[in-house]
Formats: sequence, C-alpha cells, structure tokens
Amino acid sequence: MAWPNIFQRGTLLSRFSHHHVVVFLLTFFSYSLLHASRKTFSNVKVSISEQWTPSAFNTSVELPVEIWSSNHLFPSAEEATLFLGTLDTIFLFSYAVGLFISGIIGDRLNLRWVLSFGMCSSALVVFVFGTVTEWLHFYNKWLYCCLWIVNGLLQSTGWPCVVAVMGNWFGKAGRGVVFGLWSACASVGNILGACLASSVLQYGYEYAFLVTASVQFAGGIIIFFGLLVSPEEIGLSGIEAEENLEEDSHRPLINGTENEDDYEPNYSIQEDSTITQVKAISFSQACCLPGVIPYSLAYACLKLVNYSFFFWLPFYLSNNFRWKEAEADKLSIWYDVGGIIGGTLQGFISDILQKRAPVLALSLLLAIGSLIGYSRSPDDKSINALLMTVTGFFIGGPSNMISSAISADLGRQELIQGSSEALATVTGIVDGTGSIGAAVGQYLVSLIQDKLGWMWVFYFFILMTSCTILFISPLIVREILYLVRRRQAHILSE
Repeated sequence: MAWPNIFQRGTLLSRFSHHHVVVFLLTFFSYSLLHASRKTFSNVKVSISEQWTPSAFNTSVELPVEIWSSNHLFPSAEEATLFLGTLDTIFLFSYAVGLFISGIIGDRLNLRWVLSFGMCSSALVVFVFGTVTEWLHFYNKWLYCCLWIVNGLLQSTGWPCVVAVMGNWFGKAGRGVVFGLWSACASVGNILGACLASSVLQYGYEYAFLVTASVQFAGGIIIFFGLLVSPEEIGLSGIEAEENLEEDSHRPLINGTENEDDYEPNYSIQEDSTITQVKAISFSQACCLPGVIPYSLAYACLKLVNYSFFFWLPFYLSNNFRWKEAEADKLSIWYDVGGIIGGTLQGFISDILQKRAPVLALSLLLAIGSLIGYSRSPDDKSINALLMTVTGFFIGGPSNMISSAISADLGRQELIQGSSEALATVTGIVDGTGSIGAAVGQYLVSLIQDKLGWMWVFYFFILMTSCTILFISPLIVREILYLVRRRQAHILSE
C-alpha cells in the first residue's frame, strides 16, 4: 500500500517554512477573536437582561426611576431573555446569508482586505451595540436588531477567508491533521471570550464588549499588515505547482475513483486543456462541483447538533442536574476538548487513508451511540464530563473536518486545478448552509424541550446525525469501494 506523501517525502513539519507557521497562527487567532466576541455576548446575557428591565426588578441600575421607566425595553426579565434569544437567531440567519456572499467576495478581492475589514468593522459594531448604547443609556430594540444583523454579515467574512488562505498555503499533504488542529480556533475563541468577559464584568457588561471589541480591532490591523494570502506573494511556488509533481496516488481526497477513466463528472469549469487558470468561479458553478451539495446538506444537520451543544449545554446541565451555572459553564468546556482531539485525530487518519468520507461515517455512527449514552448520564460530574468529551470527539470532530479540511478539498478539485479562486466560495456555501441549519435548530431545540423534554431533544440530535450520514452516503460507498479496490490491487501486486 502506498503511503500518502506526508510519509513519502519526510515528516510533515519538515515541509513547512516559518511563513506557514505565521499564516497558521494569524488565521487561527483571527477567527478565535471573531468567536470570542460571540461568546462574550452569551456570557453577559444575564447582566444585559437585568439592565433592560425596570428598576423595580433591577437593583443594579443607578438611574432615577422616572428616567429608567422611559428607557426600559421590557417589563420583565423573561421577556428580555426571550429577546436575547431572538437576537441569537437573527445573528445566525444573517451570518448564514453573509457566508454565501462573503465567499464570492473573497474569491474576487484580496482575502487579507476582506478579512481585515470584517474584523475591524465587526469590532466597531460590537462596541456600539454593547458599550456606546449603555454609556448613552439609549435602549432601542430595533437598533439592537439592526446592529446584530450587520454584525452577522460582517462576521461572516471570517471563515471563508481564513479557510481559503489556509488552503493556499497547505496542500493535500497532511491537510487533515493540519486543518483538524487548526479548526480548534473556534473552541479557543470561546475560551478567550469567556476569560475576557469575566475579567471586567464586575465593572459592567459594557466593559466586556469594550475589551473584546478592542482586541478584535487590533487583530484586524495586524491581519491587514501581516498576513500573506498565498506563497506567490513572496515569490514561492503555489501548492498547485507542488501537487502537480506528486504521484497519482495523491489525488484530491474527495474523489472516490481509482483513476480518471472511472470518473466522468457531469460538469467542468475548464472548457479545454488550454485553460490553465480560472479567475473566480460563480456561485452556481461552485454548487455544481462534485461533493459540494451533499456535504453542505450534511453539514446543515451536523452543525445543528454541534451548535445546539454550544448554546444549550450549560443550560441543560443547570436545568437537568440542578448544578450551579458557573460549574455548568466550566464543565461544558470538555465538549470543546473532545472536538479538538477528534478533529485532529480523525484528520490524521483520513490523511493516511487519503479519503475522508469513511472516517466521517465511522465517527458519526459512533456519535449516535455516544448521544444515547450521554442522554442517560448519571448525576455525577466526572462521568458526565467523560461522556461529554466522547460526544464532542465524535460530533465536534467531524464538524471541524467538514468545515475546514473537506471544504478546502472541495475548493481544490481537479476540475478547477490551477485556480485558488474557488476556495472561499465553496467554503461559504458549505458553512452558510450549515449555519442555516444551526439557526433553525436553536428554535426547534427550545420548542422540543418545552413540549416534550430533554430526552426528545437527544432523539432529535440522533435523527439529525443519521441524516448527516444519509446525505453523504453515496460518497461513503464510493470511497469505501475505492479503498477495497486499492487494497486488492496491493495484494495482487505482492
């Protein structure tokens, strides 16, 4: 059996220059900062809810009653909390729409400019939303909604751009393990946002937004002056040139056939062999690329489950086991830990196999078992944390793979060989579709929990995980058959 090129041409690290390390770190922390601002909003919801309710229910406000009564948004904390949930849904839907647009823009403009603009502009919106409005004591529901819609659109520039930049620098060799480790940026951002918010929350929630926005704005400036979008910017050869020198066994991982004669795509961006580069493919062309639609639909189901754990896990632990909110917040970190380990290890295995779908299938099948086990977790923090880590491993891991390594594979298929101007568009389509699923899921989870209880929420998660497998089942079968044929050919050659 021929080993992949991460073993054929020396260790993976030996092929990376210091430029690769800098790009890895800059893109990692840029998206971490974007995620940190989202987490900050989640962490200060209680304080915001108190500030938006009348002084009769709010002992923290120092304004005279007559002034506050003319400015308060809601008559009770319950209505304020409901509005905060509405803001979450508004953000996710605008974020999803923005991903489709940002991917197209990223493939037509300089990725560094788009990413820097998104980070700095989003920081300003967050600053106005949480800090300026509180300093001015100006509370208006429509203003908050408009600002959060704009914030979702601006934040959507992040993921397509950083995945595209990473795809420009890191080829098929070791992409699974590199992207698996790199995709931990979202989890790191969650932890960073929690730390930044908690460090200044005692002075008022507006300072949590101020600190987060300031750090994110500074990060956007660093990205503008420090990020190298592609190796060609400093005179190095692009990854297409390197990959063209590889053997036939190093074909893109999303192809499920043994040679080109076995695979006849019904769509091609290159009209003839004389075309060597495509400036930027259209949205419809990107959708027609093999694997894009199946993986997008699969990710819509899987991101629904993954984001439901992100939004609801602390609440579930407090509500179901009556644990303190602070303890539940700390315990929920183990889900992110499992996702980080799962994404890295599963990416490494997929690099060895040179196929990703079979690894995803096995992980998702085990995820169904882990969901059943976690839904029956006893009232014990240690056992719960262990089961939570296992669940994060089998759900968060595949989610990280689809959104990063597989999106990069889809954006660098042989049909568009010689062009990097499909990466951001494809990534936007995959993640945008996933975000729509996540947005719908937050409403469905709250509805199911309220009407039927938490056990039915887990049944819903199992259904969505099964649908994830169903959507990519043709790719799974095709790639498994390819691995079987390759194994048989290896045995015969011996």
